[in-house]
Amino acid sequence: MSINNYRQPDAKAYIKGGDEYPHICGQVLFFRERCAVLVTARISGLPDNESGFFAFHIHEGGSCTGKGFANTGGHYNPESMPHPEHAGDLPPLLSSGGNAYMQVRTDRFNIKDIIGKTVVIHANTDDFKTQPSGNAGNKIACGVIRRA
Repeated sequence: MSINNYRQPDAKAYIKGGDEYPHICGQVLFFRERCAVLVTARISGLPDNESGFFAFHIHEGGSCTGKGFANTGGHYNPESMPHPEHAGDLPPLLSSGGNAYMQVRTDRFNIKDIIGKTVVIHANTDDFKTQPSGNAGNKIACGVIRRA
């Protein structure tokens, strides 16, 4: 099942933009599947940028506080892998008129591993090579992952 419109998520994060991007909002839903997790993101209010792509990651920190969301910490990376092989590295969001929808199935983590972590949207696209975070730019929006 690729679209879970009739199923309750196992976890979710409500996304809110920072002081510079107060119009960003949305939610990220996490659905437990056999041997994987389905991640669904619906975001609105994204600003214009050069590419239309925004890096999108799960971070190890448990709070969307601090200047520029500093308390989100780095990418969730329990296996100490290089970027973009961190457990928290997700495909970028593609904005169309400030709106983005993304859905991906991953086996890099399970629901219990990410509860209390944060989901972060960055100002730029991810270059998928620069260490440790893909040269993704400032953190512009954040949400804490909670059980649904």
